[in-house]
Amino acid sequence: MADLKENKQAVIALDAMGGDYAPAEHVKGAVEAVNARQGFLIKLFGNRDKLEAELAKYQFDRNRIEIVHSESIVENCDVPTVAIRKKKDSSMVMGLYALKDDEAQAFISCGNTGALLVGGQTIVGRIKGIDRAGLAFLVPSEKGPVLIMDCGANVDCKPEMMVQFARMGSIYMETVLDVKCPRVGLVNIGEEESKGNSLVHESFPLLKECPEINFIGSVESRGITEGIADVAVCDGFTGNIILKSFEGVAAIMLKVIKGAMMKNIRTKIGAALMKSELKKSLELFSVEEYGGAPMLGIKKLVVKTHGNSKAPEIRNTILQCSKAVTEDLTGKIERTFYGI
Repeated sequence: MADLKENKQAVIALDAMGGDYAPAEHVKGAVEAVNARQGFLIKLFGNRDKLEAELAKYQFDRNRIEIVHSESIVENCDVPTVAIRKKKDSSMVMGLYALKDDEAQAFISCGNTGALLVGGQTIVGRIKGIDRAGLAFLVPSEKGPVLIMDCGANVDCKPEMMVQFARMGSIYMETVLDVKCPRVGLVNIGEEESKGNSLVHESFPLLKECPEINFIGSVESRGITEGIADVAVCDGFTGNIILKSFEGVAAIMLKVIKGAMMKNIRTKIGAALMKSELKKSLELFSVEEYGGAPMLGIKKLVVKTHGNSKAPEIRNTILQCSKAVTEDLTGKIERTFYGI
């Protein structure tokens, strides 16, 4: 493989064995990513024989994808702390150490979420000044993608953490999605400042007084789909419920629409006539279009994708990481909090 310093290309590490459809969909997504954009190299961590067999199916620049052999896999049933400590030869742990040792600038995994969270914070480490790293996930809205922060890493949060989530989420939207002065909303059961639980009541004035963010007040969950805010701040318990509910409704809606289009000959003709525009519209509701969820607050870029991710989500996550690395996302967060 060509020398990284010489080519000045980002190296993106991918856990090619984690997730429901590994390694076939992971390899396909990696190939699609390198064929779509220049400027980065990919390291696939996993069983060499299986990965080479999958790569043989495709045409791509062989200098841009490298295999790093690993012996074991962190399974979803594994206890996170035990897996990180004992499975040193796994695709996930080896990838995280490659990130720590500057052999890569980003790491992606569809595997065990708990293990990735533990590994990200213990192997790679948190940025100084950050209390807890948070999972940030993009969901579609009428006015463009909205970042939910946190969407599952921290079930119980303190008000100070909510402010950190808001600041990191704002930096992400400005850096990766080019959203100028992103609007930050605090997820609540109503728009009034008087509503909400104790966490919301204590977080609201802190967010209101924070000069680094464009705080617009409380936002209801339906306001997220309306695009009222660019960053929706909440604890991980609330964020995960919102995310899973959104995904469930989107999946049912797509199923119902497709069923209606195939109901009879008349609907099939109508569907054929509007196929192109309908496809564009339905893509807005597809989570795979937005890539994975970065763990904001970690020293280097660690990204979690769905366990059932297929090639399009893998590809888009790699492209997302390429942009984040090029624009120095983690460096901007570190300089903001640590003042370096």
